[in-house]
Amino acid sequence: MPTNAPHSLTALRDYLRLDTDFAVLADALPWRSDPHLAACLAAFPGLRLPKQPFGETLLCFLCSATKQIVQIKQMVALLAQNHGAVINCGAGSPNPAKAAFGNASLHALPTWTELAQIPEDELRRCLLGFRARYIKQTALFLAECPGWLEETEALPYPDAKARLMKLPGVGEKVADCVLLFGAAKLEAFPVDTWILKALARRYDLTDWSPAQLTRFGRVHFGEAAGFAQQYLFAYERASALGAI
Repeated sequence: MPTNAPHSLTALRDYLRLDTDFAVLADALPWRSDPHLAACLAAFPGLRLPKQPFGETLLCFLCSATKQIVQIKQMVALLAQNHGAVINCGAGSPNPAKAAFGNASLHALPTWTELAQIPEDELRRCLLGFRARYIKQTALFLAECPGWLEETEALPYPDAKARLMKLPGVGEKVADCVLLFGAAKLEAFPVDTWILKALARRYDLTDWSPAQLTRFGRVHFGEAAGFAQQYLFAYERASALGAI
């Protein structure tokens, strides 16, 4: 989580994963033998996955426990506003935040080193609730173990997941989300509420535990199971909203 993320074409290409051929990945999924997956692919042509900064992704998903996206965005925004450095757009460069919101400033998310210095009660003022304890404990651990995040991101998927799950508040779903979106490990198959619904309704996998469903997803959908997960997720949400 750098204070001033590099605004370069290389960084943008990496974030958007423009060098990844997602059409080829989608075609390699088992849609030919899986009618529901075929419907998902047809409903969302061109779907892609970004690669967010690993440490930033971990922070965001530590905020996610029992919360909806709107609430997670609010917590993250408060962390940045209250504890993050102001982003300098550079001399002579227009500040997009000021252009859109008058005198508002853009703030970076606080780094893990900065989070380690913030008292837990101040973190709670960012509406984190019990998550403040997990974030504070994780920040203290990472402050004592420089390079731990970079080492974890570089590990093979099973080893990286096992390491992440040693952190406070990181269970199987959060670990898989962090690895899918923050480390581009497509083997990860996060099982959240929408995936529970999708696998129960579309694949008749009722009364299966999340761990069993995670194994099913990785076996059934293959090496890019996490990419298939995003199609299932998007389809189920759109279906619930009546958009499909």
